[in-house]
Amino acid sequence: VFRRLQAHAPLHAIRDLIVAAAVAEFQELGFAGASMDRVAARAGVSKRTVYNHFESKEALFRAILDLLAAQCNEAFTITYVPGQPIRDQLRALGWAEGRLITSAEFMKLVRMVLAETIRSPALAEEMNRKLERIAVFQEFVAAAHADGAIHAPDAARAADQFLALIKSQAFWPSVFSGETIGANAMGEIVESTVDVFLKVYGLPGDTP
Repeated sequence: VFRRLQAHAPLHAIRDLIVAAAVAEFQELGFAGASMDRVAARAGVSKRTVYNHFESKEALFRAILDLLAAQCNEAFTITYVPGQPIRDQLRALGWAEGRLITSAEFMKLVRMVLAETIRSPALAEEMNRKLERIAVFQEFVAAAHADGAIHAPDAARAADQFLALIKSQAFWPSVFSGETIGANAMGEIVESTVDVFLKVYGLPGDTP
């Protein structure tokens, strides 16, 4: 439910309200079925106001891509700290992804964006470019290896495997089922992911 904005509302507030309305519209009807008229109605603003902020439905969708990418990039800020227990750090790394997966609103946004990017390779490529901080996993593994905390000379492969363990158990099941995984279940997945990772890449004494 969206409240009608007053005429003196800040421009950024109006823009945010339009984006939120567009998210609801695209989630309900998909990109092809969505209309700028209904986005305006959902946001409680005029169609002209919508076009003043976004020149087209495509521009609105790209604003949603920006919103999704910003949430991901904000979450992926974990860096390796020399001297700190590697298990605790890997757990924190796993939860950087886990907190997003356990957010119902984030996962609704993901499902909607995925549905459209599957139809458009160009949009999928654009989304990948916007995910600047996804490389944090590879950077973490490379730094931990260089510090001697783990043995993972192929940091890219090890980071991909770490992420794949989480996504296969939590992200993709949530995408396909439409259900959001709970914090307790996510915690178990993160712990098992760290266990498996350390069995392959850890040093003696790292495994439970």
